[in-house]
Amino acid sequence: MFLRFNTFILLFALLFLTAVSSVFAQETANKKEKSDKKTATPTASFNKEAATAEQVAESAILIYGGLGGRQTLDQIRKTALERGKITVKNAEGKTEQANYERWILRGDSLGKERIRFEQEFPNAKFALIYNGEKVFGLFNNSVFAPREDASQGFENQIWHGLEALLRYKENGSTLELVKRDKVMGVDYYVVNVMDKQNRKTRFYVSAKKFRVMMLEYTEGGVNYRRKFYNYNYAQGTLVPYRTVLWANDNQIEESEVQTISFGQKIDDNLFQGS
Repeated sequence: MFLRFNTFILLFALLFLTAVSSVFAQETANKKEKSDKKTATPTASFNKEAATAEQVAESAILIYGGLGGRQTLDQIRKTALERGKITVKNAEGKTEQANYERWILRGDSLGKERIRFEQEFPNAKFALIYNGEKVFGLFNNSVFAPREDASQGFENQIWHGLEALLRYKENGSTLELVKRDKVMGVDYYVVNVMDKQNRKTRFYVSAKKFRVMMLEYTEGGVNYRRKFYNYNYAQGTLVPYRTVLWANDNQIEESEVQTISFGQKIDDNLFQGS
């Protein structure tokens, strides 16, 4: 009787250990699967050495959409409200600081986008607005024509920004893979994007993470370079929270996002003049 009881206890212990081992193995597999999803990159889908410009661009779009790509960006970023601080060098060469707010109503392409960029300096507050057709200014509810350099700088934010790459198909742009390059030890794909108005922007896309770390363009004989820092996810999509702009190697602008939200209702009146 005693032997039977011991045999029963031994069998029960063996069954218990087997069950525990099975559960542990399943949990380990689940954790590995989740880890694989977090670290997944598009690099497995093509040969890095033989990648095309379109493959690099589509990989970046996938990453900026939190691995959901273009579909996620379109769904999440129907509207955007961004608040932050900006430091600029004015026409007299003096440095000024301002709080800013940017409202965006997403269009089918950048040409149909509506954007309001409002800046509040210590002695003035005004907005620059792109309504899908033209750029105009708004001061104390009165419409004004911005200075040419201010208007051009605002348009450059639109046409020479990240969206020029992330929405190249929607904009009808053409792509060219220029080369692989190393800058400060970081490996980049260098991709030119040319839109239908022949505006060209050169993007430096990290070959490891497929994030845009820098872009370059030329306007009015001036060579501009914008760098992107402090990347983080906002509502599942990738956002650089700090950017710095140089003109011919002179820093002229630095902006830092404090808050950004997508999908909130935005009044159409914000993009209209009085």
